[in-house]
Amino acid sequence: MSSETSNKNFSNLETPGYVGFANLPNQVHRKSVKKGFEFTLMVVGESGLGKSTLVNSLFLTDLYPERVIPDAIEKTNQTVKLDASTVEIEERGVKLRLTVVDTPGYGDAIDNTDCFRSIIQYIDEQFERFLRDESGLNRRNIVDNRIHCCFYFISPFGHGLKPLDIEFMKQLHNKVNIVPVIAKADCLTKKEVQRLKSRVMEEIEREGIKIYPLPDCDSDEDEDYKEQVRQLKEAVPFAVCGAGQQLEVRGRRVRGRLYPWGVVEVENPEHCDFIKLRTMLITHMQDLQEVTQEVHYENYRSERLARSGQVPKRHTSTESGLSEAESNGLTNGSEDPSDRERALREKEAELRRMQEMLEQMQRQMQMQAASGASTTTTA
Repeated sequence: MSSETSNKNFSNLETPGYVGFANLPNQVHRKSVKKGFEFTLMVVGESGLGKSTLVNSLFLTDLYPERVIPDAIEKTNQTVKLDASTVEIEERGVKLRLTVVDTPGYGDAIDNTDCFRSIIQYIDEQFERFLRDESGLNRRNIVDNRIHCCFYFISPFGHGLKPLDIEFMKQLHNKVNIVPVIAKADCLTKKEVQRLKSRVMEEIEREGIKIYPLPDCDSDEDEDYKEQVRQLKEAVPFAVCGAGQQLEVRGRRVRGRLYPWGVVEVENPEHCDFIKLRTMLITHMQDLQEVTQEVHYENYRSERLARSGQVPKRHTSTESGLSEAESNGLTNGSEDPSDRERALREKEAELRRMQEMLEQMQRQMQMQAASGASTTTTA
């Protein structure tokens, strides 16, 4: 009876012209949901532009519960430091490990010539850590701490980009996806916002700065999605404002800021671009990760391999555990002999560890086989 039922269940799948691989997206979805997602966001801008408030508003969480705001005396002596905060967010069974890297002290000094050096160093360190983990033995549980997106906050009180803004974005546009954001847009009228947006985009194009480009839609995409992407592209740079409190407006609870003349609703598209910024981030989160992997990380990886670990002989590269493609890439530059010898020693050590693991596994298998044979003989 059970055999007939089983055959009946399988016969339901025997549809003419149907193989079953249309179920692959469902398998990928289940596996991805079970594993969870990782995303790292960096926020850069001067103090007082509402970076922390905006991030808390975007993800409906408090990433900085114990933050102490420094006074004026501490700010004069403060240097740029990076503060990474990680929080686990779950929504409808989907888990997101969100890491937000803040940059307190950026742009606050009198001389800001090298204030972005520590930021560049941090981004390169994350690339280097990922490259090292990817080249190691245990590649199964690699934690991706690379910066996938950078919100760069532009002051609403100027008439465009400052020299520091231009220099920072020029230094980082080949390392991270930059999304320009006009902070505290509720300080400006609609005409002032549009004028500032046009000025910022003109300066970005004139200076040759590459910001994150929203991908074009395919011809077979839904019309609503095409319209959404078109509106998002027109909204760059996003003029936003954040708020951490809820107010009652016309009988409904909204998140906003209370002024003597009224309430600025954060999630009202007529008041600011907060909804558009959040939509861009959520709907293009996967694309931001792919661009980071396929463009920025690959650029760093190729430069890193080109300037270090040059192995002149092909057979030496193979013996040290490098792939043929990496070997070809390494022979295009020059390197200090001590660095080359150190890289070879590290690879040889990895090979020895792998050989020892294989020998240990073989001994265990032999012991198990011997014990099984003895048990059979006794019986």
